[in-house]
Amino acid sequence: MMNTFVVHVENKPGVLTRVASLFRRRAFNIDSLTVGRTEKPEVSRMTIVVDADRDQALRVEANLYKLVNVLLVENITGKPSIHRDLAIIKISAVGVARSQILEVVNVFRARVVDFDTDSLTVEMTGSEEKIDRLLKVLREYGILEMVRTGVVAMRRGTKVQQEAAAAAAAGASSGNGAATIAADDNVSYSV
Repeated sequence: MMNTFVVHVENKPGVLTRVASLFRRRAFNIDSLTVGRTEKPEVSRMTIVVDADRDQALRVEANLYKLVNVLLVENITGKPSIHRDLAIIKISAVGVARSQILEVVNVFRARVVDFDTDSLTVEMTGSEEKIDRLLKVLREYGILEMVRTGVVAMRRGTKVQQEAAAAAAAGASSGNGAATIAADDNVSYSV
């Protein structure tokens, strides 16, 4: 099962390497990893998608909290959330194909970001499934080049901000800079 983790980390050199190394050491394949700035310049936000069962996901979460620069970890799998992916696709477009591609782009609510004499470059933001469907249709015209950002995700509603602030405050008061993990009697957090 794919699990989506939102991880807030200190915006410092080497943090990404430590997080990626944790997954490498535990033999988990990262399906998607995106990192970006947040509303706070000193904090970066990682969205990590990994294939793991429930116990493995709990172990991943516990191990992420052990990293010094990790401030907050949340597994948002199964929680009300928004997931988006961005794709930029360059397609061969000559003659009649150009108008057909433009119709397809319009149906998928994508947008053309570059015209050339023999190609079109299209940008699309949406779910992974929607982008996959667009790619399937565009393959018959000839995809010249493509890049995808990976998944970015965020929980819906404002309750998340309050929970994150409370968890960060609890972590700061414990002195190690990381939020504490809620105890679960059915789970072993040994590594």
